[in-house]
Amino acid sequence: MDVSAAVITLLLIMDPVGNIPPFLSILKVVPAERRRRVLIRELFLAYGVLLSFLFLGTYLLRFLSLDRETLSIAGGIVLFLIALRMIFPREAPSVVGEAPEGEPFLVPLAIPLFAGPSTLAALLLLQQSSPGDNVSLFIAVTIAWAIGGGILLSSTFFYRVLRERGLIAIERLMGMLLVMVAVQMLVNGLKALLRSG
Repeated sequence: MDVSAAVITLLLIMDPVGNIPPFLSILKVVPAERRRRVLIRELFLAYGVLLSFLFLGTYLLRFLSLDRETLSIAGGIVLFLIALRMIFPREAPSVVGEAPEGEPFLVPLAIPLFAGPSTLAALLLLQQSSPGDNVSLFIAVTIAWAIGGGILLSSTFFYRVLRERGLIAIERLMGMLLVMVAVQMLVNGLKALLRSG
């Protein structure tokens, strides 16, 4: 498995830059002196979820009797729809809904904002594309998590420098790249399906 390609794919899907505004909005109810500690805790919780899914995802696929081709095609479609939403956002109910009262714990920062369903689906796809190569994928997940976490830990700095328009522009660019990744995933799944048929 190409670790760098897996890292880029995971980072595009995690979308740490696009998550800066919701993270800042949710953390504003937390006292300023605790925000960094809460964010670090949430990032480690998200990392735990990602690793659990990495090591247990294969068993889930076996239980559901899903083929690699099916997963690749379905994942490509889902990623394509996510990418379109990044490029052409529209006013819709927030993914996280109403923020819970008080300090966030696990929801909504760790899940679904950082380790969301699309990231977990991408992990399954990457795992199926290189069966038995969990070490490379573990390295890729750890690097993507560290980079994404670093961006979110520096969210106030990025928000101050880039402002709302800069963050939107970067999210659109990430969406364009994700479209290409999604189409490639879909094409790979269709090729594999045609070969096996």
